[in-house]
Amino acid sequence: MAKETAKEKRRTDENIIYVGNKPPMSYVLAIVTQFQGSGSEEVVIKARGRAISRAVDAAEITRNRFVTDAEIKDIKIGTESITNEEEGRTSNVSSIEIILTTKKKSK
Repeated sequence: MAKETAKEKRRTDENIIYVGNKPPMSYVLAIVTQFQGSGSEEVVIKARGRAISRAVDAAEITRNRFVTDAEIKDIKIGTESITNEEEGRTSNVSSIEIILTTKKKSK
């Protein structure tokens, strides 16, 4: 059990890529770097609102072109309430979390 908690903690710290307004290829580079440079077996891609399509594009480009042994482990969707500080209104924004994983080959 303690091993899983350490893994969860590590995952929340360094393996998350937040997708925003940059082109999808910048996020693909970040994902590939996370897999190869850091040696991570799992990368979490998070996005909200209009950035969701960019997150999906980045995950698919990574899987199809760069890290072909990567698999989608899980996809979580949800709604987050965001309060506008100027107007004080709350609005609902869709969110997605895509978890990509690779199986390390032992030789």
